[in-house]
Amino acid sequence: MIEVVTLGTGSPIPDPNRAGAATLVKVDGRQFLFDCGRAVVMRMAGAGSLPLLLERLFLTHLHSDHTTDLNDVITTRWVMSPVDSPLPVTGPPGTQGLVDRTLAMLADDVGYRRAHHADLDWDPGCTVTEVLDSVAYEADGVRIVAAPTDHRPVAPTVGYRIEAGSRVVVIAGDTVPCDGLDRLCAGADVYVQTVLRHDLVAAVPSPRLQDVLDYHSTCEDAGRTAAKAGVGTLVLTHPVPAPFPGTEGEWVERARGEFTGDVVLAHDLWSITLD
Repeated sequence: MIEVVTLGTGSPIPDPNRAGAATLVKVDGRQFLFDCGRAVVMRMAGAGSLPLLLERLFLTHLHSDHTTDLNDVITTRWVMSPVDSPLPVTGPPGTQGLVDRTLAMLADDVGYRRAHHADLDWDPGCTVTEVLDSVAYEADGVRIVAAPTDHRPVAPTVGYRIEAGSRVVVIAGDTVPCDGLDRLCAGADVYVQTVLRHDLVAAVPSPRLQDVLDYHSTCEDAGRTAAKAGVGTLVLTHPVPAPFPGTEGEWVERARGEFTGDVVLAHDLWSITLD
């Protein structure tokens, strides 16, 4: 059984109802976290999870809204663990450097906690694997494949295809349509894609906001990718800008114009289960 939980469905624009980008995938009770945006540990608690329970953290890319609470995941796992339990982290090239800098930033806190707790006699740690176009993880019936996506000038970026039994879930991250994304999505049961509304973003007279138009999928893009790949359910997340209450259906209908399968605009702690 696979359960997908959209822990955080927000974008870099702060929203009181949407935490930062993060998706939890549970496979027969084993837990895998994809990205770790703001408030991820709070949302994990809301989903009945904790960093201590993670088998592995996967990063799609190193943009701050997808990684800003890496420090909280590391620290919470460390202080709650009864034994030394390094966090396995997988991400695109550059992930090791991000982890090293995060651990260095935590040095003061580590010193304070170790000085106060005699039984906490190890430092927090991570084991890092960098991937681009390969199998990212395989063990006990779960296979996770990484493929390059297109979020330039942010590069490299990857998406992930989680395979367990006959079920397939894809966590795309931030990307426009591309060959790597098509390969990941082929025949997937669930495809989770960050999206924006071109019409709404283009109407805001801010060059900095309009800059995002060329490196994110629109709802229509996501629908076309899903249709091309024969996906079962398309899950829209990370909407830019956040939908006004009552307009959520507009986002879904834009994707449905390109895709006849199921379409969902996710909110925080939305979930789907595949038997």
